[in-house]
Amino acid sequence: MSLSDPTPLIVSPVIPVITIENARDAVRLARALLAGGLRIVEITLRTPAALDAIRAVVAEVPDLIVGAGTLLKPHDVTRAVDAGAHFLVTPGTPAGLAPALSEAPIPAMPGCATVSESMTLAALGFPVLKFFPAEQSGGARWLKSVAEPLPHIRFCPTGGINGGNAADYLALRNVVAVGGSWVASAQAIAAGDFSGITARAAAAVALRA
Repeated sequence: MSLSDPTPLIVSPVIPVITIENARDAVRLARALLAGGLRIVEITLRTPAALDAIRAVVAEVPDLIVGAGTLLKPHDVTRAVDAGAHFLVTPGTPAGLAPALSEAPIPAMPGCATVSESMTLAALGFPVLKFFPAEQSGGARWLKSVAEPLPHIRFCPTGGINGGNAADYLALRNVVAVGGSWVASAQAIAAGDFSGITARAAAAVALRA
């Protein structure tokens, strides 16, 4: 198992992709996800609160595996590692970002949207890739079509995935999990709808029972 392989950390079929505006909500959110049976989360670095949210969840909810997402520059990798993230996720992987991911002390799921990008990243030592934006890039049909020519690569499709189509992706043998914001949307978090988040988390777990 290579250092760049996040497979041991992917312990749930759905990885909630979180955009959080207030770090004070992070621990309640994390506990709501765990209560529903989801044991992994991706907190995106799209807001100023993101790094503090990662720190809080890592410190106070140790049973939840925390990824840092939307990493765009090598400096983002450093910040995510310093915040205590357990794995790294990027929406795409420009040439300058791949080395930073390779050198990081934690696993990464670099982003891809084409066969060539997938092959390049696999050759660099990344066996699990974020397929993004999934629905706009061919969706489950694309993933099914590349399963035979690229049997050594697995994917975490993200982008346009929801409770209505997630099962189509999870039925594919080259999909390790799906990412999506429907379990814990920014609106639900801001509204304090943690019971609803727990209910959606439980439904997400049941997608691959």
